[in-house]
Amino acid sequence: MTALAGMTAAELAGAYARRETSPVEATRAALAAIEERDAELNAFVLVDADAALKAAAESEARWSAGTQRGRADGVPTSVKDLERTRGWPTLRGTWLADDAGPWPEDSPSVARLREAGAVLIGKTTTPEFGWKGVTDSPRFGITRNPLDPALTPGGSSGGSAAAVAAGMGTWSVGTDGGGSVRVPASFTGTVGFKPTGDLIASYPPGSNGLLSHRGPITLSVLDAAIMLDVIGRPDHRDWAALPAKDGSFTDGIEAGIEGLTIGYSPDLGYGRNDPEVASLVADAVGVLAGLGAHVSEIEPLFDDPVDAFQTLWCAGVARTLNPYGPDDLARVDPALLEYAERGRGITAVEYLDAMAVCADLGLRMARFHESYDVLVTPTVPGVAFPAGQNGPTPEQSQVWASWTPYTYPFNMTRQPALSVPCGRTRSGLPVGLQLVGPRHQDARVLRAGRAYETRGQQS
Repeated sequence: MTALAGMTAAELAGAYARRETSPVEATRAALAAIEERDAELNAFVLVDADAALKAAAESEARWSAGTQRGRADGVPTSVKDLERTRGWPTLRGTWLADDAGPWPEDSPSVARLREAGAVLIGKTTTPEFGWKGVTDSPRFGITRNPLDPALTPGGSSGGSAAAVAAGMGTWSVGTDGGGSVRVPASFTGTVGFKPTGDLIASYPPGSNGLLSHRGPITLSVLDAAIMLDVIGRPDHRDWAALPAKDGSFTDGIEAGIEGLTIGYSPDLGYGRNDPEVASLVADAVGVLAGLGAHVSEIEPLFDDPVDAFQTLWCAGVARTLNPYGPDDLARVDPALLEYAERGRGITAVEYLDAMAVCADLGLRMARFHESYDVLVTPTVPGVAFPAGQNGPTPEQSQVWASWTPYTYPFNMTRQPALSVPCGRTRSGLPVGLQLVGPRHQDARVLRAGRAYETRGQQS
């Protein structure tokens, strides 16, 4: 990766303003990284170099004239192939999608990025319909981790995380229904943020209902805040979208965390961590305390809600596949069909019971946050495992949520949750630290994450 391809969006904006580099040069660096590495990593399903360079030239002209549209202007950007993109197919990792189109509109997050002048370079891989925690699909094959191509980057936004980690674009828009932004961030050493539910408008709506979120995958927490300023805006196509925040998510992000109350849970009472993960996360919690936060290790907050999550998830998968007949379904990932079959057997009462579990979790977490500003956990109990597997062990491959126990509860509560790198194991694999805040307190979570990632500058 060249130095230019490894710059953050904030750094690029500063360099553009100082005329030290340009959007065209940054875009060429991203495209060169794709040329160099994507044949091995398989992070992209589509790259449009001509469109990207045209958009970069237009951005460069704005920066030269002093009419740039903000810090996202000219930033090389990729989009997970579950989000609609005007003029580009959205194939969702499945043979059931027809690439003929037409493709007349952008999803809200893509529209906001385009309006802000971001340079869209292409679309990244997803498992079929984004259904699992790793990234491979019948249509596009296996996506690999830039740190070790024998390993998975996680999923379902694994293509986005691999692209960002490899310098193949500065940042990316992912989706997260149970950890799909945070898990690949943890596995690739990037930053992944799932904001408060409905903060980023959704269209078309996801089949997984309240579990579905969109979020940035970036090289820094500051970049996640910058992107959220752009994409965290309402859209008329999403009736539930929240109003835009007054001010910026970067306001106060450098203020530190002195006096913040942090509840630390090593395992939420039901997880089992790799010893190196446990040690690195504990060290990170010590850093947070050293920055002035009041840290307490807490008692378990709730029992593992995996059964309720699986009910909601399988019902969503069944709904996704419901329009297709037997001939079509013969081309679908067999493991995905098993999930759909389970979903078809779920009764309305069972579904409502699962929704009641979400409500109870939300209440428990609201009470927790009366005493604590932020909850801290590992992002994932382990590290990246071999590519092509659905889980780290054959048993865990049957239910992907079994190896992501710390992420999906906060899709169920729709709270903001951030994964930030907190070190590497002896074998060089990254580990993620998850920070969770109350609903609508996204700025607080970002501020805590920023304090941690800049700890070296503050010591």
